[in-house]
Formats: sequence, structure tokens, C-alpha cells
Amino acid sequence: MAFRPKLVPTLFTIPALIALLALGSWQVQRLYWKDALLDKLQSRSSAAAIELPANPEDLDALEYKRVLAKGWFDHANEFHLVNRSLNGNPGVHIITPLIRADGDPVLLVNRGWVPFDKKPPSQRANGQITGDIKVEGIVRLVKGPGRFSPENEPKKNFWFFIDPPSMARVARLPVEPRYYLVDGNKAVPGGFPVGRQWTLKIRNDHLHYAITWYALAIALLVIYVLYHRRPE
Repeated sequence: MAFRPKLVPTLFTIPALIALLALGSWQVQRLYWKDALLDKLQSRSSAAAIELPANPEDLDALEYKRVLAKGWFDHANEFHLVNRSLNGNPGVHIITPLIRADGDPVLLVNRGWVPFDKKPPSQRANGQITGDIKVEGIVRLVKGPGRFSPENEPKKNFWFFIDPPSMARVARLPVEPRYYLVDGNKAVPGGFPVGRQWTLKIRNDHLHYAITWYALAIALLVIYVLYHRRPE
């Protein structure tokens, strides 16, 4: 059997093969990135809590770490992060400014989830903790809107993503713009908000995707070779 490639199938196969191999390699890179992210999230979020440093410079080293912050909640200026669910139940996350006892910029705290009927503060009065407190949670960096995030509606207190500069203007407070805290407290009086709204279970299907793209590349190459084999 002789191998006699034809021009048109070859012109189609070469770029298609390059694209499939590139997609497979990209998924391998994503696999390594996701593995590193999961390792970082697991190790940092499960370590003992540390005092939140004043004016941290290395934010990458701080992200996902469990920290302690002291101060008092400014419930009058809470924000509602909409389109959030818990175990399939729709609701909102309550974002409350923490006035820092050390005088550092005000820290936005994601106190957790409430159902829609508990969105008004009057419906969860017991959970409106007053006085000096110590909040323990994990640090998250401000990422801004996602690709398909709607615009925030500050006048309606509808927030689709955390936006410290805009929230600072609404609350008229000097809010820390680079990061916020996800409260790890689940023992809130009255049960709401439900804290600890982070997940350690992040899907990592990149190996499956990489194998799929590489398998398609191999299949394409086999088809190409078999198609062009001709009897002597």
C-alpha cells in the first residue's frame, strides 16, 4: 500500500490537527492551574486563622487565607449580592461593612446567605450583631464583574458583583478596594445570614477535556492516513 496524499484533504487536515493539539495542550495548562488553585485553597482555608495584617502588599499570598478582623458591623449600610443560592434555594448574600477597630480602611464582609423573605433586616433582627466583634473568615480578592454579569443597580441595592469603590460612595465610607472577607461564622443568632459561603469542591474536568481533544487529533490523523493509502 502506498501513501499518496491529496491537496484539498491535506489543506483541511493540517490546520485542524494543529487546532486540536493546541486545544489539548491548553487544557493541560488549565489542569495544572486548577490543581495549584485547589491546593492553595485547601491548605490556606484549613490553616489556623491569623490576624489580618495592616495594609498587606502581597495580596496573592493573602488570598484564601483564614484571618481575624476586629471591629463592629455597620448594618445601616449593608449591601445585597443578588442571584445567590444555597442548596438550590434562591436568595441573596449580605455584604456588611466592618468598621475596623485599628482604624484601617473599612472591610466589606460577606456575612452569608439569606432567603428572599429574610432580605429585609427587620426579618432577621437577631442576626444584626452589634458591638465589638471578631470576624473570622477567608480573604477573597476583588475580581470585578464576570463576562456576563449585569450592571449593578446601587439605587435599588441590587449588586451582581462586589464593587468596593461604588459601595464606598453609597455608604460614604473609606472601603478597602482590593479584597473582602467571607465570614466563616455559622452560629449566627436567629440562623441568618448563613455564613461560610465558600466551596472547596471546584470541578476539575480539564484532564478529561485534554484527552478528548488529543483523541480527536489521533482519530483525524488515522482517518487521513487511511484515506490516502492506495494499492501499489
